[in-house]
Amino acid sequence: MGRAWRIEYEGALDNLMCRGNDRQDFYLNDTYRNLFLETISEISERFEVDIFAYVLMSNYYHLLVKSLKSILINLFRQNDCMA
Repeated sequence: MGRAWRIEYEGALDNLMCRGNDRQDFYLNDTYRNLFLETISEISERFEVDIFAYVLMSNYYHLLVKSLKSILINLFRQNDCMA
């Protein structure tokens, strides 16, 4: 069972994280790692999210983000990514 949704508001700081299944690697090599960084940069601009810090490990990542609009969580809700 998933946990309850957090209260969302503009300007909130959020720690986003994702781990690989069974500790599997996300990135096959540096090319894929760089592609991931480019993608989160594009997402940051598109959805008006400031990324303050990030940690990329072979099998997980953390992002410290500040949403300028309350769209980030709504995006996940629409796609059922966090259900």
